[in-house]
This record gives sequence, structure tokens and C-alpha cells, in this order.
Amino acid sequence: MRCPFCANDDSQVKDSRPTEDATSIRRRRQCSSCGARFTTFERVQLREVTIVKSGDRREPFDRSKIEQSVALACRKRDVDQERIDRLVSGIQRQVETAGEPEIPSSKLGEMVMDGLKQIDTVAYIRFASVYRDFSEARDFEEFASTVQEAAQD
Repeated sequence: MRCPFCANDDSQVKDSRPTEDATSIRRRRQCSSCGARFTTFERVQLREVTIVKSGDRREPFDRSKIEQSVALACRKRDVDQERIDRLVSGIQRQVETAGEPEIPSSKLGEMVMDGLKQIDTVAYIRFASVYRDFSEARDFEEFASTVQEAAQD
């Protein structure tokens, strides 16, 4: 593993343990050159999945993009980081175990929306406003009213 401080390729693992949700391994490493300590996370990747975006552009599935989007939607909300991590891990597991080498970005967006709906309605509406490209306040009103109606049922 390359040291983030001096770019030396040689580091030694000092401590390894599973994360709280048991979906990855946390490793404390020490650089053999500069002595700096840093943490890495190791996750299981079942298969390579390609995301098909609008205009038939393709790019590899990137867990960090989902993490950033969900974190942004949940910003200043009372949502534990652990819940966000579980949501993202669940989506990643669904994508990798679906058996498809490609998945449309629209399907991935719907998976994120479904997960956010269970966690926090405000975060759900925030994500939907970007994902569904709301252009006017009326779009927010209509969507929020459908969310409120669904919550009352």
C-alpha cells in the first residue's frame, strides 16, 4: 500500500479488525520509510459492474459517489453515519449480486431513493430534487405532498 505522505510503496500492517457492520476490514498501517501511520479499509468486491448513464455513457460502479450523494442529502439531519454506511453497503450488495454486468443509472438512483425514504423523508426529498431535476418550487410541493400522503397511509 502506497504511503499517502511520502508515496513509498512499502508499509506494514500494525492492526486489523472488522468494521462495526462487518462489511470491511480496517487496517492501521505504518510506512517503512517515513514512519507515518494511516488507515485503510478493505471491502469485498464481488464483480465489476458498469453504470450506464444517460446518452449511453458508461463508467465503473463507484461506491464513493453514492456515499457522497447520500451524505449530502443527509447533511444537517439527525442521521447516524452508521445508517448511511449500512444503506450504501446494502445498495452495493444489491448491485453486485444482481448478476448483471451493467445497470442503468436510473435504477441505481431509485435504489438510493428507496433507501433514503426509509431513513429520513427530508433527505429523500433532497436527493429526489437533484435526481429528478426539480426546476421550480411547484415541483418540490408536488413531490413533498405525495411523500406526505404516503406517510399518512
